[in-house]
Amino acid sequence: MIRLEKRPQPSQLWTAITPLVAVLLTMIVGGLMFAALGTDPLEAIRTIFWDPLFHDRFASFSRPQLLVKAGPLVLIAIGLSIGFRAGIWNIGAEGQYIIGAICGAAAGLAFYPSESVLIFPLMILCGALGGWLWAMIPAVLKTRFGTNEILVSLMLVYVAQNILISVSTGLLRNPEGMGFPGSRNFKQWDATHNAEIFANTGMHWGVVAALIAVIAAYVLMARHIQGFNIRLMGEAPRAARFSGVNPARIVFLCLGIAGVLAGMAGLFEVTGPAGQITGSFNAGYGFTAIIVAFLGRLHPIGILLAGLLMALTYIGGELAQLTLGVPGASIQLFQGMLLFFLLGLDVFTNYRLRIGHKEVA
Repeated sequence: MIRLEKRPQPSQLWTAITPLVAVLLTMIVGGLMFAALGTDPLEAIRTIFWDPLFHDRFASFSRPQLLVKAGPLVLIAIGLSIGFRAGIWNIGAEGQYIIGAICGAAAGLAFYPSESVLIFPLMILCGALGGWLWAMIPAVLKTRFGTNEILVSLMLVYVAQNILISVSTGLLRNPEGMGFPGSRNFKQWDATHNAEIFANTGMHWGVVAALIAVIAAYVLMARHIQGFNIRLMGEAPRAARFSGVNPARIVFLCLGIAGVLAGMAGLFEVTGPAGQITGSFNAGYGFTAIIVAFLGRLHPIGILLAGLLMALTYIGGELAQLTLGVPGASIQLFQGMLLFFLLGLDVFTNYRLRIGHKEVA
């Protein structure tokens, strides 16, 4: 007889090793998947995890891209992790990311062709405000009407995607673009271009914001009374209410922080690597950030490392598609395996596996 027996206390060992074991299992099962697709599994794993950093032919381009890809993932995941620690399940960061990009881009385009140094800070502010406003929709509905924030925030992603398509072909379309969809290219406008701070490093203002968010989240959760309230709300909601914690205030705070950071990530992406608002601007960072948050154990430092690892799978996955011809869907499945194994192994944090007959008192 095989059964799960609840532990008196969560296992610190399993909490620490679960992400490492999940990555190892992802490599093994992912390798079997690549073998089934007719690709050498060892070569595929090496291409994803090793070549972007150490291959003489690819490293010079791939290493800077590591920060470019990790920046938005870490920024969004930090916001999500704060809500997750409070038991607030915001699954709509992708929508907040999109709306932040749209609002920030619209603010900048309103001043075209000015070269004022104030335009970019204004765009950052509007991007953060756009993400915050989009996150307030599930916050208001949850606190006023008791709706499920998972469903509301997720459905709002599809609303945001349709708004993105609409503005890229209408309101924000480049009037000098000969009818093609998409906004003006921010890379060609110095006042709005989120360029590299140091050449050939991938370090732009979005990466700086992500590092600041990691530090701020650590201070909030480890050193501030509000961080204690957030943790208490997630671990013992009844005790939190008895101690005077306002649940509605925590909902607004957590969703607001997530919306602000996701909106800023969208703005930094549209003015940097993406360059313009298009119907295909969203790259799925809002959903991938959920994997990053859990892979990092909802801890700011862990999220920073997990973001770099997930960014590596993005870059390595693109490299594998280019050099080995593996389908793009297999790379997405490979990334999804990380979350699957992580959540599966998390069971052993709170339960231990018992084999044999249960003793009867």
